[in-house]
Amino acid sequence: MITFARELSPWVKLELEQLGYKVLEERKSGVEIEGNIEDAMLLNLKLRCAYCVMMLLSEFECDDESKFYKEVRKIWWERIIPPEEYLSVNSRADDKVVNNTMFVNQLAKDAIVDRIKTKTGRRPDSGPEKGGVVVNIYWYNGKCYVYLNTTGRKLSDRGYRKIPYKAPVQESLAAAVLYASGYDGSQELILPMCGSGTFAIEAALIAQGRAPGLLRSNYSFMHFNKFDSELWQQMRKEERKNAEKKNKPNIKASDIDPEAVKAAEKNAKTAGADQLIDFSVCDFAKKTPESDGAIILMNPEYGMRMGEKSKLESVYKRIGDYLKQSCPGCTGCIFTGNLELAKKIGLRTSRRIVFYNADVECRLLKYELFSGSMHEREKAKLNAGQEEK
Repeated sequence: MITFARELSPWVKLELEQLGYKVLEERKSGVEIEGNIEDAMLLNLKLRCAYCVMMLLSEFECDDESKFYKEVRKIWWERIIPPEEYLSVNSRADDKVVNNTMFVNQLAKDAIVDRIKTKTGRRPDSGPEKGGVVVNIYWYNGKCYVYLNTTGRKLSDRGYRKIPYKAPVQESLAAAVLYASGYDGSQELILPMCGSGTFAIEAALIAQGRAPGLLRSNYSFMHFNKFDSELWQQMRKEERKNAEKKNKPNIKASDIDPEAVKAAEKNAKTAGADQLIDFSVCDFAKKTPESDGAIILMNPEYGMRMGEKSKLESVYKRIGDYLKQSCPGCTGCIFTGNLELAKKIGLRTSRRIVFYNADVECRLLKYELFSGSMHEREKAKLNAGQEEK
């Protein structure tokens, strides 16, 4: 199962299909596919929008704690987890028998380490940290699912954002928003409110075809018995070669706040993407596209954590004026969690796509930007149609 944040299913499915995998079953925050440990390694390396890659070990009907312990202990844990390793168990429970996840965690840990100690004479250490082997338990309505989490810490935690600055967007969400905007690396991309640089860095990785998993040095699967280190290094080597073949993308990231740009530049350097992005300090209205077909992606404040709504109304209106006056022939994209403020933009959207930034329901508002007024464009279309006849 591949897990992901709310509303990211379309983009995770797109990635999986591009990699040649067929989605067998879709859930609210996960999709099922078929694969082996080699597939899991590849997906951990390449997926941009997902959280975790998990392998189903067992599923069983369960109506009491005793049966849960017995069923979990039946699994051949000694073949998976070296006794010298560190184990972490995470669970979600919503059942009439038990809904205390801490209790489920402890019961599962006991079953796993008891089995390993019986078979090997030693038992692994365990705790909440996800630096070693991670097991996920789901117990809903009398049925349990036991997964081996091959990822560990979420894939969205790339590791490059050393300076998060103000209200950063999660990396997996940024990648999905970029996909939804239509960005594939071939277009000019302008990010006039770049903040700490997450959108810019994710765009650079997409444009280069660079696997985001190359930025991480630790995954749960590396702690399994018989981990194939040689195969893993070969996968990483091939991905590096693929990225080296690409030309530099046209990505321009700016912010009016010098500290934001400074943070973005440092984060981009950590990600190895600093040479792929043109950073500058300026007001957003000064960033004019160089070519038709450019994508302008803006993530203005929502008026919830960093600013009052009344103060932001003029900002959103200026965004609308900027897109209309300075970006004809381009696609404008506004990612916001405040639809009331978005009305101040004053342009008609071509598409509205739902996302969630943590618990905040957001929209990616897309605008196809043309020269002249709506009346003039409709008149031009009509004249063109008459000429064809």
